This record gives sequence, structure tokens and C-alpha cells, in this order.
Amino acid sequence: MTSLHTTPVRRRRLGVAAAAAGLFATLLMAGPAAATPDPGDSAATRTEVSTRQEAEATAAIKSGEVPGVDEIVHSPNITHLANVPKDALQGLNTDLAFQGKYAYAGNYDGFRIFDISNPKSPKTVAQVLCPGSQNDISVSGNLLFLSTDSSRSDNSCASTTQPATEESSWEGMKVFDISDKRNPKYVAAVETACGSHTHTLVPQRKNVYVYVSSYSPSEAFPDCRPPHDGISVIKVPRQAPENSRVVNFPVLFPDGGNPGAPTNPGVSKTTGCHDITVLPSKDLAAGACMGDGLLFSIEDPENPKIIDRVQDNVNFAFWHSATFNQRADKVVFTDELGGGSAATCNEEIGPKRGADGIYDIVGRGDHRKLVFRSYFKIDRPQADTEVCVAHNGSIIPVKGRDLMVQAWYQGGVSVWDFTDSSKPKEIGFFERGPVSTDEVTTAGPWSAYYYNGYIYSNDIAKGFDVLRIDDRRTDPAKRVRTDELNVQTQPDYFDR
Repeated sequence: MTSLHTTPVRRRRLGVAAAAAGLFATLLMAGPAAATPDPGDSAATRTEVSTRQEAEATAAIKSGEVPGVDEIVHSPNITHLANVPKDALQGLNTDLAFQGKYAYAGNYDGFRIFDISNPKSPKTVAQVLCPGSQNDISVSGNLLFLSTDSSRSDNSCASTTQPATEESSWEGMKVFDISDKRNPKYVAAVETACGSHTHTLVPQRKNVYVYVSSYSPSEAFPDCRPPHDGISVIKVPRQAPENSRVVNFPVLFPDGGNPGAPTNPGVSKTTGCHDITVLPSKDLAAGACMGDGLLFSIEDPENPKIIDRVQDNVNFAFWHSATFNQRADKVVFTDELGGGSAATCNEEIGPKRGADGIYDIVGRGDHRKLVFRSYFKIDRPQADTEVCVAHNGSIIPVKGRDLMVQAWYQGGVSVWDFTDSSKPKEIGFFERGPVSTDEVTTAGPWSAYYYNGYIYSNDIAKGFDVLRIDDRRTDPAKRVRTDELNVQTQPDYFDR
């Protein structure tokens, strides 16, 4: 039985458009039907641990240092309103997007649409089977966008895995028409170099530009050969998405980017970007690009221009994602130490590695610079069987404060304040205890986002969670409403 209560957890200081005939999607309604995951797209989720690690995890639970297996704990200002377990789509849950009364949840097997008009009781509207890791998801108007970052036999939702060494293999962006939320229609696909690990929308009235992030080229991959030193830019006509196409591949790293090891031991070699966040109201973007962090102008969305670039070759291993504050004078970059498959929230790793890096943006125009201020990392103890990593989050819109909610895999959901760039602090949390004490298991929130008064989290293993935070610091955000939210396309909450 899963318990739900507030527990005082001890803290420790951590030392080309597709032919219509090729498009096919399977719609799965809520019910007993089961989607069949494609094992070629499934990440390894379980790793045995040593006898010592198992004993330490068990001891930490008995002492109360960490919650029990699957036990839910949270700070007093957090309320857990709902959990919707996986249903037809049994793959790993991934990212979230929002529009009106709907939430869109990615999954390695496809995507699911929830009606969240009553946040205490989300209802499944549709489930679409369309395997292809990791199915990063976003929406704009009547269009839904889905990333495919695994080598497939073709561009349909009925495709199977196929080696990337095969020239006929396909990876890239898929586009759905969601005019009818209960019956999404697959309408277009665009193949991109090295696929699409994530993507970011730059919406305009007639077109939607899509920045496609991908990486890890190889001479053995016909469609993904080095150098891969930029991003794909796709132009999607809203009224004719079947005419979507790649319009540019801007080179972001003319010098090749961070060389990684052996020059910079423990740092990922830059071979593309992992994620990009744009702030269209300011014509700005921040890129988290493996070994590099970028600030660039998107005044001309087809031709982004680099303003500044930073590296952290001491504590950052893999620049994963980025978040602007509302005033666009700060960026939070996350470090995905361990690639999302290791326990990194412990004393051995410490407080600076696998953390968020907070950077102030100083100066004006093309002379702006990213200036490092501090690190933030949750200091709630985690067992060595828990995959814990800094992952996807969003700002909480409160004037005069810089507040953020963030997913940490099995580190749970963290609400924190970085109004003072040099002294960030956690002000709320929600988490589950270890899935296991004898295996390292991938689970926990992939994404945790604030949308129209509530926190929504897509737990990799446990499903869709809804939380509410009641706190004088965050309460003003409850009055702020937006019609659409793709977190990597940050809205201007207060100048609309």
C-alpha cells in the first residue's frame, strides 16, 4: 500500500515532408487494451547493485533518512491531488505540453492526451501508439509535434527498429493534427540529420519554426555523419503542414565545440545540442549543448546568431536543458550527470556536480555575457539505488521573484527560489521512495511544470501526477493564466 503523508526528511550537505501514404497512427482509447512496446526503443532501466549498496539503501530506509520503497513524502506546502497510472502505453513517460484544458504527455510508445479541467481528476481523452524514442512533445494551435530519436524502418507509426547503419532508416519530426482531441491525425513527417532528440517551437502567425536538437554522429551512420555542429530548422506552414521542410542547418560550433576528454576529462564532447529554450518576446534562446552553454538571438528565426558561449569543465558533464527567468537576465542550465541512468544525488558526487548552474545575463544586445553565479542541487538524501538527476522544469510566474519547479527523476519534484542568483534554496518538494533496494531503476519525474495554478509531473514509471503548492511565495502565480504552454517556448507572462 502506498502511503501519502508529510514527512520531515532529513537533509545532508552533499560533500522533408512525408508522403501521405507513409503516415499511419494507431489510436488507443482508455481501457484494457495494451500497446506493445518496441524493445529497440526502450532504455535499459534496471542495473543490479552491490551487496554493500543494497545494505546501505535498506539501512537508510530503516533510519528514516530516505522514504520507504514507493512511499510518498512531501513538504507541508505541497499537496498530491492525483495520480493517473500508465495505461495502454507502457513505455517510459517523457515530456509534457499544455493547451487550454488539455495536457499532452509523451511516452516512448507514443503520446497520451488528458483533460485536466478538473486537476483533481484528470481524464484520458486519447492514447496514440507511435513508437520512437523519446517522443519529445509540443503543441501549437491545431498541431502537435513529436520527436523521433531512434532509427526506424520508415516514418509511419507502424515502423519497427532498424540499424542506423541502414541508409533507408528514418528519424526526425512527426506532425499531428489535433483539431479533434479524441482522434489525432498524423499529417506530416520530416527527416532530420541524426534524428530529433528534442525540439523547440518558435511559433508565428502563419508558420511554426521547429529547432531540432540531436547529437552523437558516426561515420557508420549514412544520415548522421560528423561533423554535426548545429541544429536543423524546420518550417511548418500551419495551413499546409504536409509542406513542412528543413530550411536551414545553422552551424553553432564552427570550432567544433567542447572537445571533451582527454582535454576536458569527464565532460561530454559537443556534437550537437541536447535542448534549446527560446523566449520569443525577447528574441532570445539558450542552448544546452553537451559540453557548451549558449546564448543566442532568434530575431531571424531561420538564422539564429550566437551571442555568447560558456563552458564548465570542472563540474558540468552534460549540458542538458535551459530555463530563462521572466526578466531574461538569468539562465538556469542543468547538468545531466550520468545520462539519466545513475545515482548522482549523494555525498560521493557532492553539491556541485550534477547540479543546476545559475548564470546572470549581463550587458546589452550582442555584447551580453553569461556570468556564472552559483550551483543548486537538492540536498535531500537519495539512496544509491535511485537514479537522481537534474532534469526538466519551468519557472513559476511571480513578479519580483525567480521561482522554479523542476524534475529530478527519483529525486522527485523540487520547488526552489533563485531570486538571489548566488543563494538559491529549495522551498518545497514531492518525492517517492526507491523503486527497489537491490537494483538501480530508472523512474521518477521526467518533467515537472507549473501550468495555470498547478504542478504537473510525468513520472517515468508511475504515471501522471498533479500537485498543488500553497505558499505565500508562489501563491500570486495562481492568478496567472496562459492558453498554451510548451516549456521550451517560454511565454512572457506579464507583458501580453
